[in-house]
Amino acid sequence: MKIHIKNGHVIDPANGIDRAADVFIAKGKIVGVTGGNPRGDGGTAPAGFEANATIDATGCIVCPGLVDLSARLREPGFEYRATLESEMAAAAAGGITSLACPPDTDPPLDEPGLVEMLTHRARRPEFSHVYPVGALTLKLEGKRLTEMAELAEAGCVAFGQANTPVLDTQVLMRAMQYAATFGFSVWLQAQDPYLAKNGVAHDGEISARLGLAGIPVVAETIALATLLHLARETGVRLHLTRISSADGIEMIAAARASGIAVTCDVAVHHLHLCDQDIGFFNPHARFDPPLRSLRDRDALRAGLASGAIDALCSDHTPVDDDAKQAPFDEAEPGATGLELLLPLTLKWAAEMKLPLATALARVTADPARILGIGAGTLAVGSAADVCVFDLRAPCRIGRETLKSQGKNTPFLGQDHHDLRGRVRCTLIEGHLAYDGAFV
Repeated sequence: MKIHIKNGHVIDPANGIDRAADVFIAKGKIVGVTGGNPRGDGGTAPAGFEANATIDATGCIVCPGLVDLSARLREPGFEYRATLESEMAAAAAGGITSLACPPDTDPPLDEPGLVEMLTHRARRPEFSHVYPVGALTLKLEGKRLTEMAELAEAGCVAFGQANTPVLDTQVLMRAMQYAATFGFSVWLQAQDPYLAKNGVAHDGEISARLGLAGIPVVAETIALATLLHLARETGVRLHLTRISSADGIEMIAAARASGIAVTCDVAVHHLHLCDQDIGFFNPHARFDPPLRSLRDRDALRAGLASGAIDALCSDHTPVDDDAKQAPFDEAEPGATGLELLLPLTLKWAAEMKLPLATALARVTADPARILGIGAGTLAVGSAADVCVFDLRAPCRIGRETLKSQGKNTPFLGQDHHDLRGRVRCTLIEGHLAYDGAFV
């Protein structure tokens, strides 16, 4: 299949492209970008190129498919919350063509067979590329290391614990040493389990007024100090997931300056919400880590803009209605995010007055670099994973509009004037995975 995407404005942060251009696709690969391309061959279509299909992108942005560093697909084990089919449909509708899934399935991704089963099921033309993060310890119990080398052969791109800490720091150090020996990346959330014990909200004025058990910022910074010192000692490539505080950003910046190989991401809802958005015990505003203060939120926004935070993720966590409609302190944390990643990224960029290319880099080239995959680019020869979206088209987030089985999000019913950037189509290796031209 040969596809010609014409009349669009192409933005490819990885290769410095930001101009009106056409994109040519053949056999699932990018074969040309008009007006110059990353390999310097003029960017014209190959001689004799005749398109079988044409996508008119007039008035739209054409960019690499989005890359999401944290999307729970809920399989295996939690199919009553979501299925692979429903969440892959949501990913395509959100313009996401590659995603990493955490290991906290049931059972956890701690055996090669489970990883192979997941990647095999996800190997369909209309499905986004799935990159499993394998369990660092067996059953995520923090006691015995998994066979990381075997899990990597089965398809794991990194190793982590999802939201489950490793309490024994000797086990954690041995895991980092093992990973460093083989060049594996370790992904961990920085949160001290004892300081966060029983907490459900940011420890501050709001939680005190509502009578909710708090999780202090120091729960993040103390855990960060441990992880960063162990990373320095072992030389492991450390990725810190879902940073939530201003103090945490400062610690990571200092660690980088000292030579520690560390990257980090932030969840997209933390850019727009703070503890004040809990309102009157809104269970949709319960997250792990919790929504923090306005100061922290503003620091996260600025840190992502400056590059102190490397990438943005959806932290997609579909939850069934029963688990979300409970009282705030009993509700399950998390929100659906695959279909909100792009419009919320664009909203942040507009409010921060950032170039569109900078914003798109945080959800394309930058997360692809952290994953170590060849995605997030429109370079000639790369996979034709493409997102075409209308920057000005309004988005309304409603239960009826979400393709994800999880309808849990504090942005439900968001006024369409506040969210813009509707995906018109998503291509995965040249296959039309989503056609939203008339949605």
